[in-house]
Amino acid sequence: MARVLLLDAAPGALLGRELARLLDHGLAVTLNLRRVPAAERPAVRAAWGERVEFTDFDAFDQQALIAATVRDGLGHDAVKSRSGPPLRAAFLAAATAATLAHPLRVIGRAGAGTDHVELPAATAHGVAVTHTPGSNAAAVAEFALAQLLALSRRLQAHNQAAHQGHWPAAVAPVAELSELTLGIVGPGRIGQALADRATALGMTVQTLGRGGDLAALLTGSQAVSLHLPLTEQTQGLIGRAELALMPPGSILLNTARGGIVDEQALADALRDPDHPLAAAAVDTFEHEHAAFASPLFGLPNALLTPHVAGMTHSAMATAALRCADQLAALLTGVRQGVPVVN
Repeated sequence: MARVLLLDAAPGALLGRELARLLDHGLAVTLNLRRVPAAERPAVRAAWGERVEFTDFDAFDQQALIAATVRDGLGHDAVKSRSGPPLRAAFLAAATAATLAHPLRVIGRAGAGTDHVELPAATAHGVAVTHTPGSNAAAVAEFALAQLLALSRRLQAHNQAAHQGHWPAAVAPVAELSELTLGIVGPGRIGQALADRATALGMTVQTLGRGGDLAALLTGSQAVSLHLPLTEQTQGLIGRAELALMPPGSILLNTARGGIVDEQALADALRDPDHPLAAAAVDTFEHEHAAFASPLFGLPNALLTPHVAGMTHSAMATAALRCADQLAALLTGVRQGVPVVN
């Protein structure tokens, strides 16, 4: 029986659905309890203790991750994650050791991004990497629109003033969405979902695909939303020069990956009252989880959220259950219809 290690299970009621799906596929499951709220752990143990093994470790600690994966020389045929802890060469070498009863064969991500996996090393060790592209497209598109509405209508500033008992004598008028052009960098599933919704609200939309003219899109868009994977080509794609191209009063939205934007350059632009960039909304950062830090901290014109754009009931259920099905398929040698990125 193939063994699967859940580095971080789906939250709340979805946890049970995810476990049941994996068990229905005939897989032996080890559940990492670290990201399960402490108050819920007794109930999880009581409900699943006879069918599931438990462990508790920080998946972002490489040594702890390796130790849990290869524990007792058994190993795991597959690991699944949602939050994307780094799975690098050292982990892949240890998890695929020939001495293990169950060397690693498959990595699954309940989400679109796979930049947390060192793909060349996974390929070298014969580990297939699968993900669930499109599972959170609607959720992220809605979130990007929420970011844009919050910033374009200055909701943060108005909310803070109202909480302090301030009632302005006059409020400067702002543009409606239909008066703005939205530039979408990356016309994949999420980008297309955002384009559809923005168009329905009357916005002019322009998209940029591979090989397009980024400078032209930036200069011609009052709002720019990023929807690209993090690769060697997209690392630092938006830096000082690119931000300077945006028109006065413009807004940048990033729900893609933190490394795509130079955060220091973005922070410097937002601090400069003469810079054309007026505000930015950032949901993904170069350093996240326990290492969360950013030069954007404390800036009133930066709307910061902790990588939650795709966290809706529908999106997370779709991702978790689809990932479970894909893991089971790959472990039985079925690749047809399963997205594999390496």
